[in-house]
Amino acid sequence: MKILIAAAEMVPFAKVGGLADVIGALPKALKRLGHDVRVVMPRYQRIQDRKFDLRLVLPEVQVPMEDHFETALVKEGTIGGGVPAYLIDNQHFFHREGVYGYPDDDERFVFFSRAVLEMLPHLDWTPDVLHCNDWHTAIIPNLLKTLYRDEPRFNRIATVLTIHNLAYQGIFGHRVLEIAGIGSFGFVYADPGGGHAVDLLGRGLQFSDAITTVSEQYAREIQMPGLGEGMDQLLASRRDRVFGILNGLDYDELDPATDRHIPANFDAQSLDRKARNKLALQRDANLPVEPDVPVIGMISRLSDAKGFDILCEALPALLAQRVQLVILGTGDQHYHEVLAEAAKRYRNLSIFLTFNTPLAQKIYAGSDMFLMPSRFEPCGLGQMIAMRYGSVPIVRRTGGLADTVEDFDPRTGQGNGFVFEPYDAQELFAAVVRATENFKYRDAWRSLVQADMRCEFSWTASAEKYVDVYQRAIELNEAELAVPMSS
Repeated sequence: MKILIAAAEMVPFAKVGGLADVIGALPKALKRLGHDVRVVMPRYQRIQDRKFDLRLVLPEVQVPMEDHFETALVKEGTIGGGVPAYLIDNQHFFHREGVYGYPDDDERFVFFSRAVLEMLPHLDWTPDVLHCNDWHTAIIPNLLKTLYRDEPRFNRIATVLTIHNLAYQGIFGHRVLEIAGIGSFGFVYADPGGGHAVDLLGRGLQFSDAITTVSEQYAREIQMPGLGEGMDQLLASRRDRVFGILNGLDYDELDPATDRHIPANFDAQSLDRKARNKLALQRDANLPVEPDVPVIGMISRLSDAKGFDILCEALPALLAQRVQLVILGTGDQHYHEVLAEAAKRYRNLSIFLTFNTPLAQKIYAGSDMFLMPSRFEPCGLGQMIAMRYGSVPIVRRTGGLADTVEDFDPRTGQGNGFVFEPYDAQELFAAVVRATENFKYRDAWRSLVQADMRCEFSWTASAEKYVDVYQRAIELNEAELAVPMSS
């Protein structure tokens, strides 16, 4: 299969969130399965040609934008495994300090989406599947089903749209349709506000041949009222095209046996070496160096969505236990202030209001447990990385957390973590207490940690599921082509 993956960010070129990690890893797994896979993203100002060995392959691609044309330059590099990466350049739209958050983000990503399509004839390469990601590229399926429908080189391209987080939808004024050249095709079901605004993600959900999201549980949740961010009816109406596929981990990058950021490398067979990482973390976090006290790690955006409202409510009772808590992240200023104040009062709490990869890896490797009390969690990578590094997850049963963490039963030895379900501070506290009580039984705990480290979360199985969805999308697109548009 020929597969083109389009996204707004991608490791190693530019990263704002977890989307970049997915787009950097999935293509490598697809290539290992034997497919001709390529990726495309904007070339932001921060992306240096020399650093990434980029070369100019298309010096001038004319991109229609409302009543004029904008010029795109296309540069090519590679990501790991020799996957071609196209970077679409335009000084006006992309030569800025940041990636998102500009008043003209609608124009910027409409330009990018149309440039993706307009570059294809110049490359003399047409994908069987164009895999779009989040609202930034969600207009592409809409374009292919309307403006480009009657063009033979485009109408056989099947589309898949992946929702990484449904809360971000790309809602703009109706002029965005004129900019994209599809104003004459009108509004669709998903446009909010009685036609006074355009929901780009909603349009992608309406027109895509197949829709995926990043866990099976989250795929079910977003079709339910109250959890679907206003898209539940649309998604439920297309339920036969909605698939949940869990994100994987890049095992080349996330391996405690080779991780250069941690003091002592280890694996499931050399678990005693993990203790050195715990002692180093306690020192770095200015915590008492006590090997027998369980250390709980958190690496998270500080927000209600990630459970910090119930965590802060439970904090006094939690820190009265014989535990240590290390939190790394940034987010809502309210939680910055609450946690910073708590760190002054509690000797067993350490807060890092920042983010950096080396410290994150030290927390994964040095903690005994990893806490994720999320209100909702489309997939979650933290719990999977934690298990890979021998840190037992404590999670709320939602989204991808429900798909990856099974409550541990000490009587049977079944399960790989500690799970609570009601979104409640007392339930969170009870789950932590269960984890710390089990921590006292050292042999059983060691077996649990080793079992977690052997859990399989590589991209291979997920990539195989994507291939199945791609094939389904091709079949659905071909069936639609056989039906006249007027019907």
